[in-house]
Amino acid sequence: MREHLEKFATLSKNSREFQGHGWGCAYVKEGKWEIYRNITPIWEDDLTQFGETTLLLAHARSAFRDEGIVVENNMPFVDGTHVFIFNGELRGVKIKAEGRIGAEKIFNYIKRFDTGDMLEAIKKGSAIINKRTAYVRSMNIIIASTEQVFLHTLFNQEPEYFQMHRKHDKDMHIVCSDPYPGEEWEKITNKTIEVLA
Repeated sequence: MREHLEKFATLSKNSREFQGHGWGCAYVKEGKWEIYRNITPIWEDDLTQFGETTLLLAHARSAFRDEGIVVENNMPFVDGTHVFIFNGELRGVKIKAEGRIGAEKIFNYIKRFDTGDMLEAIKKGSAIINKRTAYVRSMNIIIASTEQVFLHTLFNQEPEYFQMHRKHDKDMHIVCSDPYPGEEWEKITNKTIEVLA
């Protein structure tokens, strides 16, 4: 985990938008989710504390309008089964869902449609959110169980910032908002909704 988190920390530190309002990660240990969150920017945290895993999700936070900067608002969000991370910005959203911040509301809204098929829930929930939002600048989502990872990408501007990227390395599948420093990765097509693993 440390190797990947250090590369992610470099991306976060050098991002054109400030990503230092804390960070978090979720990883599988002995078949269960472990969650770590810290209000410290990822590039200032001790990444040597993390061992090995078969599945890792990490998120560095850029708080909207620099508001709500508390560790409880840091992703990933988890409901016991699924872990959720979000990158984007929506304006004028008209949905009713529980949550402290917009990203958590999106997670809870999508889960309403989960009747055992999370991919279909993401398709249905995100389509309704898109229709009930005045403007979607970007809505990139990853939802994962310990067995499957689901990806949703959508951006309406700034592909150089919002387009997701992927890399296959041996038996590893890596998805990130940017390629690791000095590496060339495949760009993920806008409006992709798929199962990654």
